[in-house]
Amino acid sequence: MSEAALHSQNEIQGTIQLLREALEAGDRELIRARLGELHPSDIAELLESLPPRLRDEVWEEISPEIEGDVLAHANDEVRAGLLEDMHPREVAEVTRELDADDTADIIQDLPEDKAAEVLRAMDEQRRQRVAHVLSYPEDTAGGLMDPDTVTVRSDVTLDVVLRYLRLRGEVPENTGGLFVVDRDNHYLGVLPLTTLLTEDPEKTVGEVMSREVEGIPADMPAEEVARLFESRDLISAAVVDEQGHLLGQITIDDVVDVIKEQGESALMSMAGLDEEEDMFAPVTVSARRRAVWLGINLITAFLASWVIGQFQETIDQIVALAVLMPIVASMGGIAGTQTLTVVIRGIALGQIGYANARALLIREVLVALINSLIWALVVGLVAGYWFDRPELGLIIGAAMIINLICAALFGAIIPLVLKRLSIDPALAGGVILTTVTDVVGFMAFLGLATAFLLH
Repeated sequence: MSEAALHSQNEIQGTIQLLREALEAGDRELIRARLGELHPSDIAELLESLPPRLRDEVWEEISPEIEGDVLAHANDEVRAGLLEDMHPREVAEVTRELDADDTADIIQDLPEDKAAEVLRAMDEQRRQRVAHVLSYPEDTAGGLMDPDTVTVRSDVTLDVVLRYLRLRGEVPENTGGLFVVDRDNHYLGVLPLTTLLTEDPEKTVGEVMSREVEGIPADMPAEEVARLFESRDLISAAVVDEQGHLLGQITIDDVVDVIKEQGESALMSMAGLDEEEDMFAPVTVSARRRAVWLGINLITAFLASWVIGQFQETIDQIVALAVLMPIVASMGGIAGTQTLTVVIRGIALGQIGYANARALLIREVLVALINSLIWALVVGLVAGYWFDRPELGLIIGAAMIINLICAALFGAIIPLVLKRLSIDPALAGGVILTTVTDVVGFMAFLGLATAFLLH
């Protein structure tokens, strides 16, 4: 962990302790003073780190001027809890200075009737902008975009553009360039701010504009938008409809949020959890969520146990099998997880699909074959020496080879199939793979032992 990250964690824990003591002493002034020293994103992180009772008390002391920014930075579940007790007009007021896309994110956490009231409480222009963003799914370019853009025509000079910007007084945050459109608002290209400031003011926009940066379709998935920004080093990009009309822009801060959510989702999904889950959510809520995946895992465990039960007579006669069984299943599980992780990452980055799946499958099976031969030899020698039965070493070695190859095979196939079925591979892949490696491992080991060791 970096020194900066460690310092940040220590600061949050120190602030939590300070707030606890201040609340117990009834010192509201100290709480407001400490909160006034923090950035809205730090306050949001602080709220996520507090139990519900303390969270509500601290929220009451946050300045109304930054409540909207704090809500924009908080995760969905914590934000929904804070919004629950706010009046629709209050929500409209605290989000008044936010970008339309941030406001849309907040409104999406409200019940439909309350969201409609918030929209009605806005002025007409802002209502139209926010409603425009809300008309697109939140995990698409349209749901990420901010409709507030600065546009120019290609036939005007840079000097005219500079005078226009001075008259306008401001540009949207994180804007890397001005969008060039025709009279019908069709997107033509971008005029980078660096070009505007360094080129001859007498040149026209059309002479110096960049036509290489294409508009992003409004229905492009958010993860693809993130990859596009990464590969092309974009700061901002235009969002267009099917006819090429300019709809808005996506800026780098929106993309950073997408990347962060993807990382959290991948981590939490491995345990069957939601990346937005409040760590201090009610016990009954968290228990219900986790119970689902515990139940699924229990079913798969019973399946593996049933396989073992089919060879009970073999295990009774050769007790060493019970000692060695976990080795076969464990090695298969690790090998399969390695392949699964590589494939899920490749899918997330857009590097793996059905076009190159066969080549990947062959590669992973070859890797598993090499590793299985190496470790089967090691385990076989150890087992044979340990129990003074060379034939037992051969059996466990052969079972490991079978299980590791199957683990690699299914580790590559499972996420591709789940992706085709529109199921998150990170969420369900691990459970399915564990079942496969356990069943195949036990079946191979005990089946071979039954066939060759019992007389």
